[in-house]
Amino acid sequence: MTHCDRTSSLMSKTPAVFLDRDGVINRLIYHKEAGIVDSPFTAAQFQVFPCVPKAIRLLNQLGLPVVIVSNQPGIAKQHFNAEVLREFEKRLQTALAPSGAHVDATYYCLHHPDASVKALRTRCSCRKPGIGMLTQAARELDLSIENSYMVGDGLTDVEAGNRAACKTIFVGRWKCEHCQFVRPLGLRPTFVAKDLLEAARLIQQDVRKDTRNSVRAMRKQNQRDALHTYC
Repeated sequence: MTHCDRTSSLMSKTPAVFLDRDGVINRLIYHKEAGIVDSPFTAAQFQVFPCVPKAIRLLNQLGLPVVIVSNQPGIAKQHFNAEVLREFEKRLQTALAPSGAHVDATYYCLHHPDASVKALRTRCSCRKPGIGMLTQAARELDLSIENSYMVGDGLTDVEAGNRAACKTIFVGRWKCEHCQFVRPLGLRPTFVAKDLLEAARLIQQDVRKDTRNSVRAMRKQNQRDALHTYC
């Protein structure tokens, strides 16, 4: 497993939907012993939100590659091992299968600046809000990153999407206080959604709007070309 691990299928150049994982696809967990809310540490704790299969299936039907880009420092902090991380992926695939939904690629950043595992203790460009995972996916999967969407429940997701020139969707309740901590100050997401299904529907509406605008622009250009030929 590399530090930015991935699994992928062949895709043509197209806009994509980049998804954060924890808090968007699966539930966050309260770890009582540590007194923190964090990613799941065990396979049994990995619970996919009920709306997720339908949401990802909708994105599949739109023809948009679905790419998970997730900071996963759990191995670096010795909360779990690589086998548990692979089990998370299997559980997600199992949850999606009945709906015919699928994730096209998964990228993880395993680093953390305060990692217990020395080999993973670094300040990297792949950890969000860095855009390393997004640009790596765009390069390797031939994606149009500037026309893509970044969906997440954290400020780092909004920041990463903005840095990569994606449209951003914040999952949750956007509060005025967020503007004090996001960088640059005052940055806001393109859209806000209560969950991934609502985010997928917002993307569907936006894609249709862009398609209509493109058709109108093409028709106007054809009319101008025809007029020029006639003259």
